[in-house]
Amino acid sequence: MSAAESGERRAAVVVNPTKIDVALLRDAVHGAAEAAGWGETLWFETTVEDPGHRVTDEAVAAGAAMVLAAGGDGTVRAVAASLRGTDVPLALVPQGTGNLLARNLALPLGDIRSAVDVAFAGETRSMDVGITRVTAEDGTEQEHAFVVMAGLGLDADMIANANPALKKRVGWLAYVDSGVRALPKAARFRIGYQFDGHSHHHAHISSILIGNCGTLPGNLPLFPDAEIDDGVLDIAMLQPKNLFGWLDIWRRIAWENRVLRRFAVGRRIIELTDAARPATMTSFRGTGLRIDLDEPRVFELDGDEVSIVSTLTASVDPESLYVRVRKPAA
Repeated sequence: MSAAESGERRAAVVVNPTKIDVALLRDAVHGAAEAAGWGETLWFETTVEDPGHRVTDEAVAAGAAMVLAAGGDGTVRAVAASLRGTDVPLALVPQGTGNLLARNLALPLGDIRSAVDVAFAGETRSMDVGITRVTAEDGTEQEHAFVVMAGLGLDADMIANANPALKKRVGWLAYVDSGVRALPKAARFRIGYQFDGHSHHHAHISSILIGNCGTLPGNLPLFPDAEIDDGVLDIAMLQPKNLFGWLDIWRRIAWENRVLRRFAVGRRIIELTDAARPATMTSFRGTGLRIDLDEPRVFELDGDEVSIVSTLTASVDPESLYVRVRKPAA
């Protein structure tokens, strides 16, 4: 009998068993569900063949009233993609390297019980989902959803080349290591790009990032004005010509976005210095973007390498996913 047929409100857990202490997770979920008056929880495990799409569909079909994604960013993205367009909310038990969506939603990190408590005792809000349609290197057309960020260039190379053993030991700092190793070999590449309703342009870039949310690992605000339900994508084209250009980008993100923008006088300083600064990073906002690459490149979504692509279009599906978040402090 399904949860809907029994009349009980039941949660489902989609868990990556390689990322988490499953026994501790089961105990935490059992206690929180019982305290909240929910019925017996449904349990599903991801596999290499199914990172979460199929089992999430099964959970929804079984009548789950909420799905907890317990694992890394890949698990979260797969579960979110299947829950998109349903009224079943996504709850997070983040146990990955970047935990990108959890950071953007200000959810507990590294604390299974606290994350589970938010799932059962928090509140539900809606958020946008990013949609990409790509032409892969073999010519096939693919569609992928993302909840935080998509990227081409240095960031995707950095993710693809991250040391797996180092990721297990130090988490997102492993990307710093791969970035340092990739930076000396990074070369700008040519793209054609076009925003919805605008003319076609070309640019030489080192990386392009398309954000549905604004915060990177390390709580670095790449897009300080981004909101998860604003109905637009935030885009940054990184165009440094040398090491000093990369240092300027770091200064903008780590100092201006993280510190100065919090204060009116700081925002005024940024406005006054904008005209004199080098053109190392250009930011845009829009609902749709097409990118044509002169040569195929690695493409990443939410911190995971996806494929090698030659074209990419990105759009936003507004408020198409429900997520569980903390209740505001009284």
